[in-house]
Amino acid sequence: MGAATEKDTGKRVRFGDMELFPLTDGLFRLDGGAMFGVVPKVLWEKSIPPDERNRIALGLGSLLVMTGDKRILIDTGIGDKGDARFNSIYAVERTTPLLDSLRSAGVEPEDIDIVINSHLHFDHAGGNTVITPDGMAPAFPNARYVVQRRELEAALYPNERTRASYRSDDFIPLLDAGAIDIIDGDTEVEDGVRVEVVGGHTPGYQSILMESCGKRAVWLGDIIPTAAHLKPAYIPGYDLFPLESLNYKKELIGCALEHGWLLVFCHDPAVRMGHLREAADGLVIEEVRQS
Repeated sequence: MGAATEKDTGKRVRFGDMELFPLTDGLFRLDGGAMFGVVPKVLWEKSIPPDERNRIALGLGSLLVMTGDKRILIDTGIGDKGDARFNSIYAVERTTPLLDSLRSAGVEPEDIDIVINSHLHFDHAGGNTVITPDGMAPAFPNARYVVQRRELEAALYPNERTRASYRSDDFIPLLDAGAIDIIDGDTEVEDGVRVEVVGGHTPGYQSILMESCGKRAVWLGDIIPTAAHLKPAYIPGYDLFPLESLNYKKELIGCALEHGWLLVFCHDPAVRMGHLREAADGLVIEEVRQS
């Protein structure tokens, strides 16, 4: 397998009255079998060949949403708090750290008004906090962090299956700083930006929707982590409630096809965003050109 590379960042997409900037925190690797659940390797390896340790390369994507007077960051990557063992297990390559990617879009950490975490797994919330001489602190000091109550509870009280996916340093310092807005259920976070609780992956997993001028974009997060996961049955083994994931995924794909929704990927290292269409050999993504 050739070396995976990150898609260019810092380029914008005009989306109605909004601007969308796909960002990156680098690359990492997860077990391919775990990422495709019950799907046999002989099928999924055709789309994403694994390395010698059966791991597949994944992007660590984030999305900057500019709504006029607000700068909203969706998910924060893996961060730089992992030790040598952690970075080796997950083959972390932060060749373009999130804060550098953010600055390529002309935005500083202090400029972020709202951070929305789809959930609190370490590859989506690792960049929430940074190490300072005084200890852990919010990476975006002026932002409110939006988290579902059920997700926060799952992170604070993990079980044997979920414990490895959560790192307390990604969210406890935010609680200590009073920086988290705990919400319950579907919520409009800002004009044109709302979250919907869909579960599936985690108890409080939330999908992020952006609407402007009659258009809709969806942050796919871990519901459809890569373009190779467009088939409904291709559901990661990490999902705690796979049937919930399946039902939402089928509904999402149907609506995206019918209404031309813009789909924004989190973990695909090559495809950042695009529109779904049906082809002879299945569903494909037509990428949106960034400027």
